[in-house]
Formats: sequence, C-alpha cells, structure tokens
Amino acid sequence: MGPGETAILESSLRSFYRLFAPLPPLPAAVPGRMNVIDHVRDMAAAGLHSNVRLLSSLLLTMSNNNPELFSPSQKYQLLVYHADSLFHDKEYRNAVSKYTMALQQKKALSKTSKVRPSTGNSASTPQSQCLPSEIEVKYKMAECYTMLKQDKDAIAILDGIPSRQRTPKINMMLANLYKKAGQERPSVTSYKEVLRQCPLALDAILGLLSLSVKGAEVASMTMNVIQTVPNLDWLSVWIKAYAFVHTGDNSRAINTICSLEKKSLLRDNVDLLGSLADLYFRAGDNKNSVLKFEQAQMLDPYLIKGMDVYGYLLAREGRLEDVENLGCRLFNISDQHAEPWVVSGCHSFYSKRYSRALYLGAKAIQLNSNSVQALLLKGAALRNMGRVQEAIIHFREAIRLAPCRLDCYEGLIECYLASNSIREAMVMANNVYKTLGANAQTLTLLATVCLEDPVTQEKAKTLLDKALTQRPDYIKAVVKKAELLSREQKYEDGIALLRNALANQSDCVLHRILGDFLVAVNEYQEAMDQYSIALSLDPNDQKSLEGMQKMEKEESPTDATQEEDVDDMEGSGEEGDLEGSDSEAAQWADQEQWFGMQ
Repeated sequence: MGPGETAILESSLRSFYRLFAPLPPLPAAVPGRMNVIDHVRDMAAAGLHSNVRLLSSLLLTMSNNNPELFSPSQKYQLLVYHADSLFHDKEYRNAVSKYTMALQQKKALSKTSKVRPSTGNSASTPQSQCLPSEIEVKYKMAECYTMLKQDKDAIAILDGIPSRQRTPKINMMLANLYKKAGQERPSVTSYKEVLRQCPLALDAILGLLSLSVKGAEVASMTMNVIQTVPNLDWLSVWIKAYAFVHTGDNSRAINTICSLEKKSLLRDNVDLLGSLADLYFRAGDNKNSVLKFEQAQMLDPYLIKGMDVYGYLLAREGRLEDVENLGCRLFNISDQHAEPWVVSGCHSFYSKRYSRALYLGAKAIQLNSNSVQALLLKGAALRNMGRVQEAIIHFREAIRLAPCRLDCYEGLIECYLASNSIREAMVMANNVYKTLGANAQTLTLLATVCLEDPVTQEKAKTLLDKALTQRPDYIKAVVKKAELLSREQKYEDGIALLRNALANQSDCVLHRILGDFLVAVNEYQEAMDQYSIALSLDPNDQKSLEGMQKMEKEESPTDATQEEDVDDMEGSGEEGDLEGSDSEAAQWADQEQWFGMQ
C-alpha cells in the first residue's frame, strides 16, 4: 500500500470513530443561568401540563440512553413532573408507574451522602435544589389509587407516611378511606388530627358526627377558635344541628337549622337550605322538602348536591316533564356527578322503563359509589324486574351508608315482602322501630309489615292509629289505614279519613283511593271528580285512569242497551255486508302499507 493510500485510510478511520464516539456531555450550567430542569419546573408551575409531558418524555429517553446526562436528583424531578402531567391527563395507572419510579430514584438518592453532580447539566441555582416533596408524591399516588377504585392500595401508601409528617389533606384522605372501609377507630383518629391542625375543617366535623362522636366533644375541639375569631358564634349551633342530623332526630335538627337560617348573616345559605330540604324529606314532609329545594335552586342555578332527591320527589308526584327538564339542566352543568344520572333514572323508573333505570343507576354508582339515591334507584329497578336478591344487596349497602334514612329500610322490607319473607321483614321493621324511635314513619313501616299477616291485623290498626295521632296528615299512614278499612268494608269511615287528610293537602293517591271508596257507596259523580283530580296531579296514574274508564262503562247501561238494539236492527242485510267488506279492505290496506314500509 502506497503512502497516499495509507493517508486516505487513516482519514476514513478518524471520521468513522468521530461518527460513533459517545456524545459529549452538555456544557456545564453557568451560575445564574437556568438549565433544562428549571424550564420543566417553571412550565409545571405555570400549568403547561401537555408541554411538560412532551419535554419530560424526551429528556427521560435521553437520560436512559446516556445515564451520565442528568444527576439522580434531576432524574427524580423529571419523573415527578412527568407523572404529574399524566395525572392531569387522567392516565392514573401510568402516573402511578412513574411516581413509583420517582420514589425508587429518591430512595437511591437518599443513600448517597451527597448528590453526585451531573457531567454537564448540574443545577447550580438555589431554585433547582428544591426537590419535589416525597410526601406529596405519595399523596398523588394515593389519589391515583382512589380514582382507580383501589382503596386498599391508597391506604397502604398513606399509612407508610410517619404520623408526624402527615399534612391535613393526608389525614383527611386517610379518614375518608378508613370510614369507607368500615375502620371507624382509625377514621376518628384521623379526623381529630385534621381538626387539631385546622379547627374550622367543617367536613371533618361532619365526618366525626357521622361516626357517632358526641356533638359536645366535637364542639370542644373548636372552642378556642370560636372564642378568638369574631363572627363565629353560629358554629356551636351548627355543630349541634348536624349532631341531631346524624342521630336521626329530624325534628330537632330542622328546628335548629331553621334558627340558624333565620339569622341575618346566614339567611339564604344554599347549604343550609339543602340540608333543610333533605331533613324534611327524611321526616316524610315532601311538600316542604320540594319548597326548600326550589328555594336553593333559585339562589344557585348551578346547584347539583341534593338534586337527585329533588328529582325523585318530583317523579313521585308525577311531574315527569319537570324531572326531564331537571335532568337535562344537570347534564349541562356536569355529567361527572351521580345526580344527573339518578334524576334521569327516576324519570325512566316512573315511566316504567326499568331496564333503562337500572343502567342509569349503575352509571351513577360508577361515578359515586357512596350515592345513596343511586343505590336506591338501582335496587328499586332490580326489585321491579324480579331480581329481588340483587336488589336486597343494594338496599343493604344504602343502609350501611345512611343508617338514619328510613327509605333505605323501606326498600329492603319491600324486597322481603315481595319474596314472602315476612319473618325477615318483621325483624327488620322492629329493629328500625327500636333504633329510630317511635315516630309516625317507623310506626307506619311496622304496621305495613303487620298488614301482611292476618294474625297481626289488630296490631297494625293500633300502630296506624298511633301514627295518625302524631301526624294526621302523614300520607303513608293514611293510605295504609284506608287499605285496612277497605278490607273491613268500612267505606264511610274511610271516606271520612281521606276527606280529613285532603283538607290541607292534595295528593294523587289519596284522591284516587277516595274515588274508589265513593264508588263502593254508589257516589259515582263525586268519584269521577276525584279520579279527575288525581289524573290532573299525575296524568300517568294508571289506576285512576282505570277507575275512570270503568265508571264510564257502568255509568249509562241503558244507552249501551239501546245501541245494541240499533246494531241488531242494522246488522242484517246487504248494508251490513258492505260495511264488513269496507272493514276488511281497510285491514288489508293497513297491511299493505305496513309491508311497504319494511
């Protein structure tokens, strides 16, 4: 090989080595100048999550291909910021994976006595030395797990944080998770820790009251702040009111909240009005409940909380058009809450479209597994579809979540009665009577079960009399007493009972039953009037419609006989045959039209 060829070969080899040689490290950061990690951090702080996701993904790939490119602390930051951007995009499983990698990186970083500087991109500014909090990373992981319905994993990750390092939001999340899992003692401890750090955390106060902590004990934890901060004199009364709520003392809760609501500074508060509406509903006072819901809605047109109960009440009254409008309005506000789905489900249920109601109830539970109204909707749909055992499971879960709501027990007892399990129904009704006390509602519920057994008819009568003594206008008690009088054929007594109940209120069912009683005593014209009133209140009430149609058939038998005679006279001869031919032709025309549409 000649000298010229040797020189060419050496030049080619030098070019080859330069091409495949490792990339040189990025130039060292100049003091006072931002590096790439600082830019990622600033974009994350500015909420530019999509930009952070793209850039951090590229930088992490560069780091994987050249481990010397970033220091361990910088890689930890990149992983956290990338995971945060995934969390913002609701990619929770991917976010958990990246958070886990970040914690592993932080663990390795903690083992070194000092942070190894990167070969080219080390941070030299004080800002870049502020690493994302490891505790905050664990909290974000727990949030991901809750969104993925993996509550046990969420509890495990938060339990790993030492008690002294837990922030109020960590304790609040732990308290809610423990409560959901049925672990009352650690839940109470966590709620108390929240109040110790933040004595005005009202949701934590409600959490304690819901776990049977005495109102006086809870109030004592806020006494210092009430005495030192001005304009908080209402707080002790507020705690007292919700203590009554969670013990099932509806009447005292209503009176206490009304006294709060009348104060000038708290007048027209939407939350208080919503609570009042819910309490009236629990007490069986549907009229006042609807009025309070409407008042709250006028004050806040975007209100969602409690609208599922409001929709249910409207549906029960037969106001299906209003229910449909309410559902549309709520969907326009947010379809990520259970309430719009429950309202639409109530519309389907009372339109007797049970399979659709079942689907909508299931969707609501998927969005909020603690939605009592969604569980009741799904349970009722299952029961009406004949799937009683599945319905029982949903009513039991509703009772677990809301042990002071009578309608949860009513749904379960109806399931027992539907499956002829009268003994189980009786045990449950007695337990409710003992637990919630002897009020008009519990007395009526127990009487309802007693009516199913011929042996306990007299006991049912006594219970209903007691219920009506307490609340003469309680509709369910009036209906059951009327049912008992109908069995005994005491129609005059039933008419007097129903007239008395309708003196100060108007209800579709009461008007319809009064119509039935009036028919029994041959008061046909007034009976027709009562059916008409019932249908004006609920145009979809099938029983009122059937009662009216039956009366119309029986009203003029002489006219019907005369029409039959005319038909007999005209039934013979060619004209009758021609009419029959026309009828046949019409049928065939209809069939041809039908086939033509296929």
